[in-house]
Amino acid sequence: MKAYLYSLDGQPPPTRVQSRWRRFVERHLPSLVIYLMVATLVGIVLYPHMVQTVPSGEVGVLWKRFGGGTVLDPRSLKDEGIHFIWPWNELFLYDLRVQSLTETYNAISSDGVSLTATINVRFRLKRDAIPTLHQVIGPNYTKLLGPEIASQMREVIAQFTAEQVYSTARQEIQDKIRERTVERLGSKMMEREGEAEESYNVAMRDTIILYDTLLYGIELPALVVTAINRKTEQYYVAEEYKFRVEREKRESERKKIEAEGIRDFQQIVSQGISDSYLRWRGIEATLQLSQSTNSKVVIIGSGKDGLPIILGNVDTPAPPAAGTPPSGNDTTNKDRTTAASPTVPLEKTSPAGLATPAEKIPPASSSTPSAATPEGSRSFWPLSLSDIESYLFRIVRPDPKTEARSR
Repeated sequence: MKAYLYSLDGQPPPTRVQSRWRRFVERHLPSLVIYLMVATLVGIVLYPHMVQTVPSGEVGVLWKRFGGGTVLDPRSLKDEGIHFIWPWNELFLYDLRVQSLTETYNAISSDGVSLTATINVRFRLKRDAIPTLHQVIGPNYTKLLGPEIASQMREVIAQFTAEQVYSTARQEIQDKIRERTVERLGSKMMEREGEAEESYNVAMRDTIILYDTLLYGIELPALVVTAINRKTEQYYVAEEYKFRVEREKRESERKKIEAEGIRDFQQIVSQGISDSYLRWRGIEATLQLSQSTNSKVVIIGSGKDGLPIILGNVDTPAPPAAGTPPSGNDTTNKDRTTAASPTVPLEKTSPAGLATPAEKIPPASSSTPSAATPEGSRSFWPLSLSDIESYLFRIVRPDPKTEARSR
C-alpha cells in the first residue's frame, strides 16, 4: 500500500468539495433540524384539511374560498377515493344511496276525527343536481322534503273517513301522497340569475327521486277504534247469517230431492211387495234374533200377523222342566227330533228344522250349589225357544190336525 507523503495517518487528504460540504453542514445543522421539525408539524396540522377521503356511495362538492364558492360543474364532483385540496377550500359530502325518512304527523279525517299517522319516505338524490342542491338548500335538504310530505298527507287524509283510513284505504292514501308530492316538487324551482355559465333554473323534482311513501301506523282515539271493531264484528255476523240461510236453502233442496227419490223407490218396490212377503221377512228377522246369544225376552204378538216381539236385557231363558211341557208342543217336538240338519239356505228352511242354540253353561266358580243351578238360571218367562219355533211354524204352515184340534 502506497503511503501519502503529506499525511500523518496514511489516509488521503480530503478534497476541496468534501471539506466545503462538511463545513456547510457543521455550520447550518441546527437550522436544518429546526426547519424539518416545523415542516413536519405543519404537515400534521394541515393533513386533515388537505387530504379528503370520499366514502363508498357518496360524492363530494368542492367549495373554493378564493375561487368563486361552490363549483357547479357536475364534472368537478369528487368521486370515491382520496383527493388532495388546498387547505383553505372545503369538500362537502352527499349520500347517493337510497335514504329513508320516518316522521309522525297529526291529521284530521273527513268526519272530524283527529288521528296520528307515522309515515316513511324513501328517496335518493340525483348526482348531477347535487351542486345546485348544495348551493340552494345545503346538506340539510330533508328540511324541505319533510314538511312537503306532511302537507300532502294532511290533504289526502282529509278526503277519507276515519274508518277508511284505519282499515281499507291505506294503500290508496299512500299512492295519492306520493303522486301529489312529486307534482308539488315539480312546481317548485331552484333559480339563480347571473352569468350564462352560472345561472340555472332547476325544479326540485329533478334533484330528488321519490320512490314511495309508506304509512307505518294510524293511531285513532280508543273509543273510535272500539266502535269500528264492533261495526266490523256485526258485519261479519250478518254475513254469517247469510251463509246460514243459504245453507238451509241447499239443505231443503237436498231433502226435497231425497224425498222424491224415496217416493219413486216406494212406487217401484210397492208393486212387487205383498202382505205374505212382508210377513215372511218378519219371520226371518225374528228367527235370526232368537238364535243370537244375547239375552232377550220374546213376547208373542196377538195382532193380524201374530209376529213375536223380542226385547233385550234379560238372561237367556233355560229349557222348560221335563214334567211340565207346554201344551201344543207334541207335533213340534216330533218334527224337531225327526228333522235333519238344514242343507239349504235359511230362506227355504222350515222353522222346525233349525238347530236349537246351546244352553248357557254357568261358570265353574259360581258360589251357588250345583243342584240349585237349573232353577237359578231359569228365566221368569215360561216360554222356551222350541215353543217359539213351533208357534212360528204353525203360523207359516199350519198342520191340518193341529188346526182341527185347535178348532
